[in-house]
Amino acid sequence: MMTEDLDVDQQKRLPNYLLDAAGISIERMPMLNVIFDRMAASCTDSLQPIAGTPCYFSVNGITNGRVGDIIKDYEANAVAAVLYAEQWDSRILIMLDRDFVFTMVEAMFGSDGAEPPLDVERSFSNIEIRLVQALFERFAKALQSSFAGTSNVTFRVERVETAMASLAIGRSGNMSICANIMLQALYRGGQMFLIIPHSALNPLRQKLATVVVSDGRASDPRWREQMESEVHRTEVTLSAVLDEKMISLGDVVKFQVGQVLELEATPRTLARLESNNQVLFWCQIGQLDGYYAMQVADPVDQKREFVDDILSR
Repeated sequence: MMTEDLDVDQQKRLPNYLLDAAGISIERMPMLNVIFDRMAASCTDSLQPIAGTPCYFSVNGITNGRVGDIIKDYEANAVAAVLYAEQWDSRILIMLDRDFVFTMVEAMFGSDGAEPPLDVERSFSNIEIRLVQALFERFAKALQSSFAGTSNVTFRVERVETAMASLAIGRSGNMSICANIMLQALYRGGQMFLIIPHSALNPLRQKLATVVVSDGRASDPRWREQMESEVHRTEVTLSAVLDEKMISLGDVVKFQVGQVLELEATPRTLARLESNNQVLFWCQIGQLDGYYAMQVADPVDQKREFVDDILSR
């Protein structure tokens, strides 16, 4: 069949068919480097409030490879999360090696790096798994924001696995992009691997072929001042929580008018001041001019709250 025999629409689609058959060339998709650099920076910023020591992320390289070949060397030596991208109808992997996990555990729980790195062949503990589950949620959000402008995609953590044989996101021979992101903290580090199948990136090929970097500088000072003014005037809803009590649904249906619920709080108990389910301050409760009043006593330690949330799961 000659090219002249094809209609206009078929001629337009022909280059795409050829590119799909050839696979993805990283050199022809420079936007991938920008996206993964954004993710590394976002991970650094995300962990800054909760880590006891600075944690730095940087892209160490992006390669093409088969899923099975990438993960086969990390059996029993890594933990991975399967993320589902609904808009792509595809699944990707985030994999953390053993050094990454141990380094993050020490950084989160206050180590100063004086002890030598842990070098023990053992399975991951429950606390370590809970920690990486919380980290995977943050990394998924960082990757999602990094793709903003290129693809409006959301990543949802489906499951966390330590057995590499269970990481089924397609055939083991399918080609994928693998981004290697290095962690540096406590004079040591580890590696994170982002594995995205070619089939997920093929529809984005044209957008990834052009580098689009937003300029963070404000081009209009008056617009920036107006934006800051409106943000400062934005109204938010605050909630004060003095105490919480777990009771069964059976006890709830037995409530009667006038019944008194006893709480464990005392006049000295600090109340939590929250906004949008985010704890902001610890406050003392009192009265002022006949109204209940809150006096800020202490800001919330985000790192402590993060660790407590992990241990309570």
